[in-house]
Amino acid sequence: MTHDELRALVFSFPGVEDGVSYGEPSFKVAGKFLTWIRPQLDDSIVVHLDNLDERDLLIEMAPATFHFTDHYRDHALVLARIATVDPVWLKAMLERRWRKAAPKRLVKSFDGA
Repeated sequence: MTHDELRALVFSFPGVEDGVSYGEPSFKVAGKFLTWIRPQLDDSIVVHLDNLDERDLLIEMAPATFHFTDHYRDHALVLARIATVDPVWLKAMLERRWRKAAPKRLVKSFDGA
């Protein structure tokens, strides 16, 4: 996946806007944090998960794509290398995160479209 493809995927969700988090490119929805890109960490995107077991399974199944640093050890997050992440999986994960962060009116509009 390229950065242009990643941006197109992220912006396919209503209300998404560019931002900066921790000095790195990020994305927000209606002013709320969605995700960010970590260029210094193998050019990865941060993906929010439901639990640590999910992260461990992803890393076990695809260590060339998924990883984390000590900073994220206690958080249900995984770093996904943009070049090798499956776009279908990433879209599903970003949609799950987007639904939690987006205002209900945006979600309702998205579901009705």
